[in-house]
Amino acid sequence: MAQGTEIIKKIMGFLELFMCKTMVKRLVSMVLLTVGVPNEKITEMTGLCDKSVRVLKKAIKNGETEGLFKVSGGGRKSKLQDIEEAVTKEIAKNNYHSRQQIADMIKEKYGIQISVNAVKRLLKKTGLSG
Repeated sequence: MAQGTEIIKKIMGFLELFMCKTMVKRLVSMVLLTVGVPNEKITEMTGLCDKSVRVLKKAIKNGETEGLFKVSGGGRKSKLQDIEEAVTKEIAKNNYHSRQQIADMIKEKYGIQISVNAVKRLLKKTGLSG
């Protein structure tokens, strides 16, 4: 079965080119569960923890497949989430020449310190520039 584990690892490496590692582990585990591979072996082959394998197995058994292909969490709330609209209006209204000027404006007006990279992500998200 060691050869099977190696093939699974190579398949997972390939799939990681197209999707996040968590989804790859989950997807391969679902395939292995449906063909009857024991939980312990799935954990060994994919690196998915035992609890996650049990949750997947139960969801598949109960036909609750709707949420199996969604990866949630993993991120924190943006500091600008509550004031994003006001900030974008301010950026559009005034003439800012750099991301640092925008970060300074946010610090002055809203009391929130953010990095120039956070400004870059905001600009990209809102389509103001990159």
